[in-house]
Amino acid sequence: MLLATYTLWLRDIVRFYRQRSRVIGALGSPVVFWLLLGSGLGRSFAGDSTRPPVESYLQYFYPGTLALIVLFTAIFSTISVIEDRQAGFLQGVLVAPVPRSAIVMGKILGGTTLALIQAAAFLLLAPLAGLPVGLTTLPALVGVLLALGFATTGLGLFVAWWLDSMQGFHAIMNLLLIPMWMLSGAVFPASGASGWIRAIMLVNPMTYGVSALRLAIFPGDDHVGGLADPGFTVSILIVLGFGAAVLAADIWLVRRKG
Repeated sequence: MLLATYTLWLRDIVRFYRQRSRVIGALGSPVVFWLLLGSGLGRSFAGDSTRPPVESYLQYFYPGTLALIVLFTAIFSTISVIEDRQAGFLQGVLVAPVPRSAIVMGKILGGTTLALIQAAAFLLLAPLAGLPVGLTTLPALVGVLLALGFATTGLGLFVAWWLDSMQGFHAIMNLLLIPMWMLSGAVFPASGASGWIRAIMLVNPMTYGVSALRLAIFPGDDHVGGLADPGFTVSILIVLGFGAAVLAADIWLVRRKG
């Protein structure tokens, strides 16, 4: 099982970096969003005239951009399931004498690793926003990125396994994952949203991923998301629980529809 998991993990890593357009899409698009939205909406979100408005919103939007990078990487890494099915590679893996759970773990760990690498590259831009990302905050930040990458990649795999059309996959991803990100407190705080939007944000697991990212960057500040955050421990436990649930669903699905 370990050899099969490692082989599928390594294949995803090599495949991703041989396709440079995927690297640009997974990292470049969120960076553009961060710069354009952060600069364009900064004055709209300014509440204190004595504080640089663009910088303050760039700081607020930074953890959400990290989550978006993880999300984009999950989408790009799990779409390979459909490509492998069309090329006949997936059928060969399914008839190999290895546990089906090895297929799931190999794909999810591959996407998680890619998400962490892409997010780590974006962390180099933290000084541009004046964010206190240092050696003391880095371990917690890496842990959150790993948990969030595992959960989102697992969710992407669950969707991709049902589909045999890349166009359909992109449509489902745009309908499911992008709204999950937008309603996670990444773009706007929950305190300014209407009641039904706030209710959706409270049950959205990505909300707690973004909250954990903010609390890792701003330790000790329990109102960085606009409302009283549930705390770092509760947030990360919710993300881990969501990731475990998605993993169990993926293993069940691969065994059932293999």
